[in-house]
Amino acid sequence: MPFDLRRFDIYRKVPKDLTQPTYTGAIISVCCCLFILFLFLSELTGFIATEIVNELYVDDPDKDSGGKIEVNLNISLPNLHCELVGLDIQDEMGRHEVGHIDNSMKIPLNNGDGCRFEGQFSINKVPGNFHVSTHSATAQPQNPDMTHIIHKLSFGDKLQVQNIHGAFNALEGADKISSNPLASHDYILKIVPTVYEDMNGKQRYSYQYTVANKEYVAYSHTGRIIPAIWFRYDLSPITVKYTERRQPLYRFITSICAIIGGTFTVAGILDSCIFTASEAWKKIQLGKMQ
Repeated sequence: MPFDLRRFDIYRKVPKDLTQPTYTGAIISVCCCLFILFLFLSELTGFIATEIVNELYVDDPDKDSGGKIEVNLNISLPNLHCELVGLDIQDEMGRHEVGHIDNSMKIPLNNGDGCRFEGQFSINKVPGNFHVSTHSATAQPQNPDMTHIIHKLSFGDKLQVQNIHGAFNALEGADKISSNPLASHDYILKIVPTVYEDMNGKQRYSYQYTVANKEYVAYSHTGRIIPAIWFRYDLSPITVKYTERRQPLYRFITSICAIIGGTFTVAGILDSCIFTASEAWKKIQLGKMQ
């Protein structure tokens, strides 16, 4: 007997003259195809779209920064002359800089009665503070007015990613115009290192931060202390990492196969049940079933 490869066919075909088309089967088939098309488009959208996964770990992600963090500060003091405004930086490594002027700019406001300070500078990755004050002025004013509006305070690179809503500029829009003019302001910052890795594996380093603040008039045994706007910071040991990912091709194919196979299986069972029930009903009507 000659060998016949058709013996291994597990998908045996039923001759067309042994099949019976029905209206119910046609409706179920059309609905089945529409349902498969809808699920296919949903899976395709998910496959094309980029997914952002976040994770937490303990490490210093930007080891090539030399232990420095870039800071961007933009603040307006509408009632303090520019010649009185200065930036001071201190930290636990012994840094004590009064009147930092590198990469900074002062813009007069209100016909010279106010000042807008914009500066870019670096801080060490240790607890410390930087503050806007009149400490660097040649002559200290009698009653410096420290009311202010913070336009920007950010650390590290700017991340322009739509799907990430972090606290990269948490103090943006902070308005202390109506506060006590002679009061000092303390902003206590907890800086969280943040890494963003795109689909090409390129990493960008930035920092988010949480903030708490208080307002007070300070006194010593010699009298009232000159007010200032303090930004006291500390670094969190926890790093947040955002990674762009795309669904693997094999998972997409597996999902499509599962959708098609599952839909046709359920539709076949449903069609079979409806057809059997309709045939039984016809027999009852003809009196062939008791």
